[in-house]
Amino acid sequence: MPDKRRRTPMPIRIPKGLPALSTLEMEGVMVMDEEGPACRHHRPLRIGLLNLMPNKIDTETQIARLLGATPLQVELTLVKTSSYVPRNTSSEHIASFYRDWSDIREQKFDGFIITGAPIETMPFEAVAYWDELTHIFRWTQTNVHSCLNICWGAQAAMHYFHGMPRYLLDEKAFGVFRHHGLDNASPYLKGFPDDFHIPVSRWMEMRHVDIPPDSGISVLIDSPETGICLLNDPRHRALHIFNHIEYDATTLADEYFRDRNAGRSIHLPRNYFPEDCETRHPINRWRGHAHLLFGNWINRIFQTAPADLVTIGNE
Repeated sequence: MPDKRRRTPMPIRIPKGLPALSTLEMEGVMVMDEEGPACRHHRPLRIGLLNLMPNKIDTETQIARLLGATPLQVELTLVKTSSYVPRNTSSEHIASFYRDWSDIREQKFDGFIITGAPIETMPFEAVAYWDELTHIFRWTQTNVHSCLNICWGAQAAMHYFHGMPRYLLDEKAFGVFRHHGLDNASPYLKGFPDDFHIPVSRWMEMRHVDIPPDSGISVLIDSPETGICLLNDPRHRALHIFNHIEYDATTLADEYFRDRNAGRSIHLPRNYFPEDCETRHPINRWRGHAHLLFGNWINRIFQTAPADLVTIGNE
């Protein structure tokens, strides 16, 4: 007989005092700080977040919300590069909640997330922390069981591991676009419909034709308008997602008004504001799919990661 017992949601453990705490609690996400007791039935899954986004507090909340909605206990460690000092978040916040990668490089993680960054059109080698990031990519192959790389982080990983080029778009891919799942058998797409929407915000793209034929990479999600979205890279135990399924309902609006007020060239996000009226509140059509993807990723880690954290990297 199948086990019909209700699976009680487990809390996400985050750094004590993190601003995301109050938002997550109001949304009903089970949260405990790092001083709370661990689950007695299974060790927490250790997830690291290398947060390269300028608004770090928003990104922390978005990622923690999705990790905290899974039925497994997750311990989140916030990580920053050691070679670059963030300028858009207070030094007090960084000092209170973030660990330098150089300080945690001897540790092992079940999962590791590398976010996007507002440096998309720069050559990779011109990025101030590129050398350190290449060390981090190599480190994930020995100290991390599974990686999730997002937007610029995904582009950087594909360039580093597979030498894939990027192409500058004629205009920014900006809005909410239809996407299709291409592999219903993939554990990462469990529960996904054939047709769904994902936010996109980028100036660059990578293309199907440049995926090395012997790489073992499979395309899990793509869009007829914006191209490849999600790649499975089993040889490097990684997922690469080029779009922002983690975004809040208002994140594209925030980016639009920020760029417009700064005098930058930016068009209205496509398929986003109701009737393209920028004064109307956007409708979030991707929240459920974001929870599915992160939940499937965490569940896959739970099913495949070693019980003993120390043996990660020796699989």
